[in-house]
Amino acid sequence: MTETETPVEHAAATRTTLLEAQDLHVDFASRGRRARAVDGVNLAIGEGEIVALVGESGCGKTTLARTLLGLERPSSGTVRYGGAPLSYDSRSLKAYRREVQLVLQDPTGSLNPRHTVYEAVAEGPRIHGLPDEEKVVADALSRAGLRPPERFFLRYPHELSGGQRQRVVIAGALALNPRVLVADEPVASLDASVRGEILALMLKLRADLGLSALVVTHDLGLAWNIADRVAVMYLGRIVESGPVEQVLTAPRHPYTQALMSVLPESPERVILTGEPPDPTRIPGGCRFHARCQVLASGRAEEAGVAARCRTEPLEILPAVPTAQEACHYAALNP
Repeated sequence: MTETETPVEHAAATRTTLLEAQDLHVDFASRGRRARAVDGVNLAIGEGEIVALVGESGCGKTTLARTLLGLERPSSGTVRYGGAPLSYDSRSLKAYRREVQLVLQDPTGSLNPRHTVYEAVAEGPRIHGLPDEEKVVADALSRAGLRPPERFFLRYPHELSGGQRQRVVIAGALALNPRVLVADEPVASLDASVRGEILALMLKLRADLGLSALVVTHDLGLAWNIADRVAVMYLGRIVESGPVEQVLTAPRHPYTQALMSVLPESPERVILTGEPPDPTRIPGGCRFHARCQVLASGRAEEAGVAARCRTEPLEILPAVPTAQEACHYAALNP
């Protein structure tokens, strides 16, 4: 460990990268224009690491997650798993999706109401032809905290609580013995009293099984409680990233500062100006400048970077474990 590295940064730097996005771009046609949903993203998830991807609705985080899962093909750039580029033929994708599993945010919508818990969890093992199906299902339910598992085999989703349904969804992912979970707003639909239980479960799975996870969320409190590192996304690009405690206790990008300001303990609320982001009309210069409170307050002008904020694009952030941000104003005080 170097003199300037924190223990968290050193641990992140020494982890083997398992899943990675390299200069990823994903475009969609939208009303005769191209929407740049993901517009140049580098992101790495190490073995046994939990990374939180945070941002407003529409910033591109779900599209990025779907692309990492192989559900969307990038317009350019590469998804790499275990050091190798992702192949999109059906056989390769089937093998990949056994290793990298999705956990959806709405267990009610993702579970078939006509299927029992057993059938829901057994679906993946059947598709992949795994032996000892009943043992696989029982083990997955047990790891997800539904014990004794046999008690849940013949139950239907409507007979379960919200937390139990989410555990069934997690069990369905665990049944394939994956190495990475991609969890899209995993506790957004749950009562506050249950959220802590699901977060504790995910941390236990990491400790017991060595699982890695990408947790997609708009909830900075969730990121604080579960993640090792956080990546903040705005208008298709990561604008700040680093160890979660460093980024969330001392955010440097104005957008991250605005997101943090809505938390109850924040001393000052930041009200963003301008229109919400439109991925078909990405502005020149810093993509956040039209809503930036630092620019609007005149502080960027005083620092002599206002013109650069409006006209000079920022470099795409690399996938590194140390704290970094894409901001002309913050760059004045590294």
